Amino acid sequence: MFDYQAPPKLLQDRVILISGAGDGIGRAAALSYAEHGATVILAGRTTKKLEAVYDEIEKQGGAQPAIIPINLDGAAPHDYDQLADTIAQEFGRLDGLLNNASILGARTPIENYDPSIWNQVMQINVNAQFYLTQAMLPLLMKSDDASIVFTSSSVGRKGRAYWGAYAVSKFATEGLMQTLADELEGISNIRVNAINPGATRTNMRAHAYPAENPNELPTPEQIMPVYLYLMGSDSQQTNGQSLDAQG
Repeated sequence: MFDYQAPPKLLQDRVILISGAGDGIGRAAALSYAEHGATVILAGRTTKKLEAVYDEIEKQGGAQPAIIPINLDGAAPHDYDQLADTIAQEFGRLDGLLNNASILGARTPIENYDPSIWNQVMQINVNAQFYLTQAMLPLLMKSDDASIVFTSSSVGRKGRAYWGAYAVSKFATEGLMQTLADELEGISNIRVNAINPGATRTNMRAHAYPAENPNELPTPEQIMPVYLYLMGSDSQQTNGQSLDAQG
């Protein structure tokens, strides 16, 4: 595991937006960020799941979170601008953005890949992250110490047979992260990095590896050290990097 011990108030008074916050790694990050002092904005498709995370944060005594339902599959650029306007009115700034939401798509050869599924994976895993990040940049610029974190994958560093659109989308994620990090370095207080979660006990992993025993994998909660590190001030000098949550 990534070796980092987060101070209890690492994220005190920070405002952090998390996409895909309803379950899996997004949910774990929301709870962990709130536990370390952040006000978290929960974005996702399923309001019921976001409300459950909201209730968990309140139960553990965290700052009151916010819920913003958004369907990344169908949202257009103006929807993200409206989202930014809402956050600006409510909070005035943004200190962190975790681009966590993504879908697996099909596990099949490129030759047989359904173009409609390909487009859906690219829409959610690439286009939506571009739209969301671009819309949030003015709010992040208002922070003294802002962090953008993308979610990558090992198949986004070296392609692997049958991973299709998901692998290609994660190569795009790495490229978007590196390009933006290079653009912002030296001219802003925003750092941009990516995390490869590795094999983690999530629904996506179960769909990708149905024969695997999930109990042999670390839980999302166990890989949180790297997520905390990149959102906190200890990572101020880390920019343009793709870090592994495990190993």
